[in-house]
Amino acid sequence: MRLLKIVPDNTNIGFVRVRAIAFAITALLTIAAIGLVAVRGLNLGVDFVGGVSIEEQFKTVPPLDELRETVNGLGYGETTLQQMGGKNLVTIRLPPARSSDPAATDAMVERVKSAVAAKFPGATFSTYSTVSGKVSNELIRNGVLAVLLAIIGIAIFSWLRYEWQFGVSTAVAIIHDVLMTLGFFALTRLVFDLNIVAAVLTIIGYSINDKMVIDDRIRENMRKYRKMGMSELIDLSVNETLPRTVMTSVTILLALGALLIWGGHVLRGFTAAMMLGIIVGTYSSVYVSSSLLITLGLKPGAKPEKADSIASNAERVGPREKP
Repeated sequence: MRLLKIVPDNTNIGFVRVRAIAFAITALLTIAAIGLVAVRGLNLGVDFVGGVSIEEQFKTVPPLDELRETVNGLGYGETTLQQMGGKNLVTIRLPPARSSDPAATDAMVERVKSAVAAKFPGATFSTYSTVSGKVSNELIRNGVLAVLLAIIGIAIFSWLRYEWQFGVSTAVAIIHDVLMTLGFFALTRLVFDLNIVAAVLTIIGYSINDKMVIDDRIRENMRKYRKMGMSELIDLSVNETLPRTVMTSVTILLALGALLIWGGHVLRGFTAAMMLGIIVGTYSSVYVSSSLLITLGLKPGAKPEKADSIASNAERVGPREKP
């Protein structure tokens, strides 16, 4: 029985040859993502903005204007609505209750439930969550800090393990992946909450794992092919690791696809972020970060030669054979 091979053994794709096009596309997408976040902003969930989030299930798709007018009439402040799933499920977000007493929040939720049920017969309450303004500010700070520390730590690790060029290219690739995810959420207006922060950190972990595999192969080939040009060496390294890269990405996407279909609306944002991150992370590892090493001036030598010198010295000081 023959094994399934998505990428043939003798694949020889010239990735470096199209690096100018890849860099241009990457730059345009990055600028577009930054623009979307700046202009449209993120649809921050209750985790980050504070307040009360109530989920209501309707028999048919409700008119949002009437629903908003009904909830606003209760006097709790400006209401934000978002349709989920098949659009029969609606998330109602309100400012925090005026009192910090949990009973006040429970009373607010009960009033909203009663008003909605009276206006839209058959509407059923699903669940609600609440976050104070102070906690939401702490979550924003900690979420941003976690992402920044992850990027900086990974870049330093790549610098120490390989050369400084690898650290810079790794940081560029990860920042690109994170910005693409933020731009996607600004465009689609999906709720950005702590689940998405977890997805972003997972994307960073996947991207760096994929990148390390390619970087290790580049370093090995730099020692093996001392006289080969960097363009040919990087193409060779990426093509050698391409079957593993593609197979890993495809299998993860299959699992995420099942989760997207049957995982429910609660995990839909997390799953969508992960799927986008896998695709973007694979692209940035293959087309962007590897080719960027040439732009940064990486050349065969330095550490590979140093490592070989240490190995040869170790052989010389080893025990000699008896005559």
